[in-house]
Amino acid sequence: MKLAISVRSSDAAAPVDPRFGRAQFFRIVDTETGEQRVLDNAEGINAVQGAGTQAAQMMAREGVKGVLTGHVGPKAWSTLQAAGIAVYSLEGGSAEQAIEAFLSGKLQPMSPEKQGCHNS
Repeated sequence: MKLAISVRSSDAAAPVDPRFGRAQFFRIVDTETGEQRVLDNAEGINAVQGAGTQAAQMMAREGVKGVLTGHVGPKAWSTLQAAGIAVYSLEGGSAEQAIEAFLSGKLQPMSPEKQGCHNS
């Protein structure tokens, strides 16, 4: 399964960025192979509007099935849901800790009622 984690820098110990659409980077992790790579989100950071939707579309193009982040705005949420991508809420920590929490079953998918309402 491919996961995307919103992070503040490109290194493996990067802190999780609570913003989805305006996160600096996304760490893409293949949980089956262990392969990891980083996507720069410069377009999202500099977008006047639609950053969350653009990020959600990027996740769909990358074949991501789960997003680990702090908050997702309503438009990004709709785009992720339409693409069949689950969203898992994180409160701080590093990318490595997020992966461990996911793999150990400590994270549950967000429901529409608990979806973050911050600008994405």
